[in-house]
Amino acid sequence: MKDRLWTIEDVAAYLGIPKNTLYQWRTKGYGPKGVRMGKYVRYRVEDVLAWVSQLREAA
Repeated sequence: MKDRLWTIEDVAAYLGIPKNTLYQWRTKGYGPKGVRMGKYVRYRVEDVLAWVSQLREAA
């Protein structure tokens, strides 16, 4: 399952934020890079982890 894609719910749970925050971030171009698949948005686990790592390095 290495290539499993995360849903909005998965990413929000991992980050400890509401789903609506993630939706708002997407419209503002902030947050981990998502991939649109039809009407759904999915996230590669590697992209989410890299984004979190980048935030930690900037802090």
